[in-house]
Amino acid sequence: MTRCGGGTGRPMSDTGEPMTGTGGHEDDEEPRWLDEEEKAAWTGLISLVLLLPGKLESPLRQEHGLTLFEYLVLSHLSEAPERRLRMGELAFLASGSLSRLSNVVKRCEQRGWVVRTPDPADGRYTLAELTDTGFAVVDVAAPTHLRAVRRVVLDALNATDRRALARIAEKLRIVPDDFG
Repeated sequence: MTRCGGGTGRPMSDTGEPMTGTGGHEDDEEPRWLDEEEKAAWTGLISLVLLLPGKLESPLRQEHGLTLFEYLVLSHLSEAPERRLRMGELAFLASGSLSRLSNVVKRCEQRGWVVRTPDPADGRYTLAELTDTGFAVVDVAAPTHLRAVRRVVLDALNATDRRALARIAEKLRIVPDDFG
């Protein structure tokens, strides 16, 4: 094992010896420290998780005044039948919580990009619907986002890499806590 890095390797004392503590919990079993291969995978993933959203959001903010999450919400609505989705489904598709989505949709409503209505099929649910103005916003922003996705992610990967990335993303799929 190596020095602690990314919060995953075994901590080392000042003398370079592995520490033997269990995190202050006497009854805990010894943690399974990461080996070099696991550590490389973990640090690569956490770097992507922390840095990639900013790389994709920056051009959207600079050119269109949109956050990445706002763009994802508008984009998913633009691709939905009749440009509308239930809020819970939209939160899932945009990889956000219902409370975060609710705040973003409220801002989009104030800008005239989205309207919310009760679902006529089941009044317990709320639909978010993209307006023509909102569609125009996402239509203009889409090429900017696509260029960033290609430049930052896809162009660096070959077909095998892309399939592996899709497979790994599916295995690690994380669902927001409030997704029903």
